[in-house]
Amino acid sequence: MPEKTSTARPGRKPSAGKAGAEGGATLADLAAVRSELARLADPERAVFLQRFFKTGPGEYAEGDRFLGIRVPQLRALAREARGLSTEAALELLRSPWHEERLFALILLVQQHRKAPAAERERIHREYLAHTRWINNWDLVDASAEHLVGGHLDADDADTVRLLERLAASDSVWERRIAMLATFHWIRRGRFDLALRVAEWLVQDEHDLIQKAVGWMLREVGKRDRREEEAFLARHCATMPRTMLRYAIEHFPPELRAAYLRREVRTGGVGQTGAPISRRSSVR
Repeated sequence: MPEKTSTARPGRKPSAGKAGAEGGATLADLAAVRSELARLADPERAVFLQRFFKTGPGEYAEGDRFLGIRVPQLRALAREARGLSTEAALELLRSPWHEERLFALILLVQQHRKAPAAERERIHREYLAHTRWINNWDLVDASAEHLVGGHLDADDADTVRLLERLAASDSVWERRIAMLATFHWIRRGRFDLALRVAEWLVQDEHDLIQKAVGWMLREVGKRDRREEEAFLARHCATMPRTMLRYAIEHFPPELRAAYLRREVRTGGVGQTGAPISRRSSVR
């Protein structure tokens, strides 16, 4: 993952947008934002990012293109561009450049946080309509919790249908959105949706889904170890090792070793549902 502490490369001129922000102005023009993103581009770093994010033939992000901009720079620019319209942000989300898409998602999360209810719902629906461009793990992880999670309700049939559709998708990114969206409620002490989606994805073959499920189970366990261990009791004997390893990362060493040896007693079928096939009718 790109480092979180670096800023622009030494020797570069201060950005006009930054100076304007310090004086009280903002970048509210799409062309100005794109110009600033181009100015921040670092071709040398872009080469590294294209390797790191697996953009080669047959890899999960095949063909993605990078400008080489660090995440803190994008977040700083999003603060300057707080006046940019939702339409402009969505145009950036459809960009072939990875950092323009990540910038758009950071901006949409920022707008969603402060918007009235009707606008939040609109951003949520636009997000779901644009998942083809939310096509790498960092893009999902920066946005799904905020732009999907806050719109979920465990007692609402539409929520269950949405999560089922995403979890059953052929798109690894939509499946990851389904899992990461539940982080919103995990943070608030509600685990039912997370455990339900984890049940659906517990046998997923993609390592990025295995890591996401394990991560969310670990977050549940941080707040309620019994809930996590109840899930593991049903699945640790058969769940992928990567998923299990992520889930038990913070367990005491002896207990972690026992789980990895699959020596912890397992139970029966889970109560929240069975794994779903991506060929199922819920797509």
